[in-house]
Amino acid sequence: MMKIEILGPGCPRCQTLAANTEQAVKSLELSAEIEKVTDMGRIIGYGVMSTPAIAVDGRLVGSGKPFTVDEIKNLLQKARKA
Repeated sequence: MMKIEILGPGCPRCQTLAANTEQAVKSLELSAEIEKVTDMGRIIGYGVMSTPAIAVDGRLVGSGKPFTVDEIKNLLQKARKA
């Protein structure tokens, strides 16, 4: 099962990223756990300079904007192949 973390303080952009991620996971029919991470220590631990950000299986895959559903699908497909 893929573990996806949405990294950010819970702002509207973070909420958009979380919703888009849920749509992307459903669209790709992935088995994934989505966790919203608001702890700044954990977020900084990923090296995030700008939120919101998304990490897959412990690896930062994107940050700085609420990615679209299609962008997230691409990130998830790349992460699956890595």
